[in-house]
Parts: sequence; structure tokens; C-alpha cells
Amino acid sequence: MNNKKLQVWLPLLFSLTLIAGIYIGFKMRDDFPGKSFFYMEKRRPVQEIMDLIENKYVDEVKMDALADTAIQAMLNKLDPHSVFIPAEQLQGINEDLAGKFFGIGVEFNVFDDTINVTNVLQDGPSFKAGLQTGDKFIKVDDSAVAGTKIDGERIRRLLRGDRGSEVVISFLRGTEMKKVTIKRDAIPLSSLDASYMIGNGVGYIKLNKFSQETYNEFMVALLALKKQGLQKLILDLRGNGGGVLDEAVEIADELLPGDKLITYTEGKHVAKKEYRCRRDGQFETGPLVVMADEGTASASEVLIGALQDWDRATVVGRRSFGKGLVQEQFDLSDNSALRLTVARYYTPVGRSIQRPYNNGEKAYYEEISKRFHDGETQSADSIKNDKTKVYKTKGGKTVYGGGGITPDYFVPLDTSGYGINTARVYSDGIISNYAYHFYLQHSSQLNGYKNPGEFIKNFSFTEDDWKQFSMLAEKDSVSLNTISPKEKEDISNRIRSSIARQVWRTEGMVEVLNTDDNAIKKALEVLQ
Repeated sequence: MNNKKLQVWLPLLFSLTLIAGIYIGFKMRDDFPGKSFFYMEKRRPVQEIMDLIENKYVDEVKMDALADTAIQAMLNKLDPHSVFIPAEQLQGINEDLAGKFFGIGVEFNVFDDTINVTNVLQDGPSFKAGLQTGDKFIKVDDSAVAGTKIDGERIRRLLRGDRGSEVVISFLRGTEMKKVTIKRDAIPLSSLDASYMIGNGVGYIKLNKFSQETYNEFMVALLALKKQGLQKLILDLRGNGGGVLDEAVEIADELLPGDKLITYTEGKHVAKKEYRCRRDGQFETGPLVVMADEGTASASEVLIGALQDWDRATVVGRRSFGKGLVQEQFDLSDNSALRLTVARYYTPVGRSIQRPYNNGEKAYYEEISKRFHDGETQSADSIKNDKTKVYKTKGGKTVYGGGGITPDYFVPLDTSGYGINTARVYSDGIISNYAYHFYLQHSSQLNGYKNPGEFIKNFSFTEDDWKQFSMLAEKDSVSLNTISPKEKEDISNRIRSSIARQVWRTEGMVEVLNTDDNAIKKALEVLQ
């Protein structure tokens, strides 16, 4: 009897289950945006064309390269900062943002068709293995690296690798051939070029980018300067093209009091997000100068914009780049990546400093070079501020949107009187070649200086040294017999800074260059 009842009700149960399944499936389509329940992917013309080329085209085609070109063509229709990053370039870009890579910790240059070690990172893998400045690489593992067709990028690839992996270096020290095994480790890509006390309570910090380590590096430098009596600060962001936004925000938090707005971001698919001060900063009240130029961009402009809008800092230099777009990086299936603009950022008073890009990428980047030709880098009166985007700082000072940060005090670019031979001295690596060999010949004397300040006071680049440098230039068919006194002075100062770099790396170079920097002189004048 029970079996008969089940036979009667079973078809009805199946029907109800089927109806419920269809209903639930229909409702679930909402979880798949843009797709109906019975969705069939429609192939777009771009993919159809790629398939036709691959299967029908008359000649062999490198499809990966063609696809990269097609992607870039699409992105060119968006904005200049939405970019496709091929897989072979992604690691280097990520390393730069991370502030480190894995390698052996040497700087090298090519002189006379040979890899010369120009600097060894203190306490790095090569330092621990005994490598010295002046060593000449002959082989890296089984790969010969000496000869007429040395590729610096290939050498870098050979020296880098996974953390803890080993590499065997065969090298020449003097006339003796040596071999050493080095274990790769983390090598910092410092964003801090220099930090030191200039004098009279004035400290100086120069940042070259904003990586994931920048805030920590800045804080170490700032606290060290405070211990040395810091009362006034020069923050040099010239040539700093930006990087990680959060790092710039953290530094702003150290310089602005209260819970002040630092910046906010907003986009079509990104809700408005405010970045505010959250803690007591380490330098909220002391006199502050921030330096900028046409190479100052993105996260640097976020920091400068916040400080200028709140009248916290005086900006010295030239108009900044003008990049007010925020990118997010999306990793793709072939290990490449898309860095896509997802939002704009705005300064506390609401200005976007993004320059127009409606005339295309070429015109966008040419605008920077036009500043040199149109006189903007020479005269404050030539600065092209957008007079339709006028704002007021919290203290009532006029500032502008739509074209970078305009400085409070303008400092022209010194380009006077440079001839072709002087240009070749800078571009052909003659100075670095001379400084390297000068260091090898005078290392005992140079290492006797305790710091760059002592070097600046006591080191003399003599007329005999100049003659030696001129002879080296002559070997490269560069005659210095007819250059002007100012050109000679500038080249001599650059040589001194390059020699200092051999001893103290970038910090030594920057400190020497700053002694003859008109923008630094203006910053010090403002702080008086």
C-alpha cells in the first residue's frame, strides 16, 4: 500500500524539485554580473582578429608581441598613466616599489670593455665574501662577462636570483685571478638619497621615490637629525616621480598637526576615500621648506599639495609635473600586469593637479620639454597656471589646479653657456670614469675623511688634477681647451661630487653638489 502511495507522489516531488532548481538557478544569475543563467561567452572582434592572424596570416607572427601592441593601443585611448607591463619587466618594477631585490650587493660600471666593481654595499653579500672596489669581473658562474659586447642588463640578470641561492664570481684583482662564491640576499633600493645637518639647526632630507620602505627610511633620518639639533627642515623632492601613495600620506602625518585632511581619492568605480592625520607627528611645527621641479610627480605632489594647502611649508623650485591620477595594479594570467587608473586624487582644498591629456600621450609628455624651450624653467612669469582653477589655501594664499604645484619661490634652471664638449663630458661617462680611477689611486687619502662635510672643507681638486682629467677627455675626442670658466667650475664640482660618491655613495655626491646649488641657497634664505 505504501509503495503505491509513493508511486503516486514521486512524480509530483520530482516536478517540485525541478521547478525549485530552475527558480534558484534563475535567481543565482545575479551573482554573475552581465551573464544570464544560460550564458554563452561571445567572442569579441579583437580576439577573432588575433585568431585569424595566427591561423591565416601569410608569414610567421610573434603573437605575444602583437597582443602586447594591441593592448597598448587600447590603453593609449585612456590616459598616459594606464600602462601594460610585460612579464619580463614586471619583476624590476615590483622590486623598485618594494624597495629591495635579491642580489650580491655591488655597483658596477663598464670601463675598457670590462665590468669594474665601483662600490660594494657595506655588510652586503659581496662585502662579506671579500669583494672590493676595483675588482674586475671575468665570469659569472660559467658565463663570460668580459669583452666588447657587454650588456649591463644581462649582467644584472646574472647577478640577481632567489634569496639564499649562490653565484660563483671569477674576477681579477690587480694581476691576480680570484674566485669567490656569494650567497644572494636582500639588497635595499633606498629611496633616501641623503640626510644631514647643513648647519644652524637646518636639516636636509632628499627622497628619490616613494617605495614601501620610504616612510621607515624617512623616520630613521628625521629622528637622527632631531638628535643633532634639528630646528628647521629642507625636504628635497626634486626629481621624485612618486610611487606608493600611502607612504607619502604617512610622511605628511609626521609634518601636519591635528586630524587634518591630507588628500582624498575618488573615481567612477571607486568611492571617495579620505586620508587624514591620525597621530602626533615628529616635526609638526618647525619651519619647513619643500623643494620641487618638473620631475616631481604623483605621490610627491600629494605630499607637497597637502603641506601647501595647509600653509605648513614653503615650496621652492619650479612647477611640478602635474600627475593627479591614481593607478591600481592588476596581475594577469601570463605574469604580466595592468596598471590601470582607477581614481583621481585631490588636495585638501579640493584641487586636482592633473595636467590635461586630451591631446594624446605624445603631447602630454612633450609639455614638459616645452617648459625648457618656452622659458618657463627660466622665468616665473612664464609659468602657465590654469587661471580657471583658482583656489585659496587655509591661510588665504592663491594656488592653482590643473597643472602641477606652483612654487612659492621660483628658482630658474641654470643652463647658461654649455657647449657641445661640456655636454659630452656629462653624457659620455667621462666624469664617472675619472672619479673611479682617482679613487683607486687615492683611496687611503679619501677614506681618511670622516664624512662628506670634512671632505668638502679639506679636499682640493688641483690644476694638475684638471690636466689629468682633460687628458682622459681627449682620449674620447673631447677637447676642454676652449670651455668657459663657468663650465670648468661646474665640471670640477661634478668631479668632486663623483669622487665623494665613491666613498659615501649617493649621500656624499648630494652633499657636495648642494654646496653650489642655487635652489638650496634659496631654501636656506627662506629659512633665515
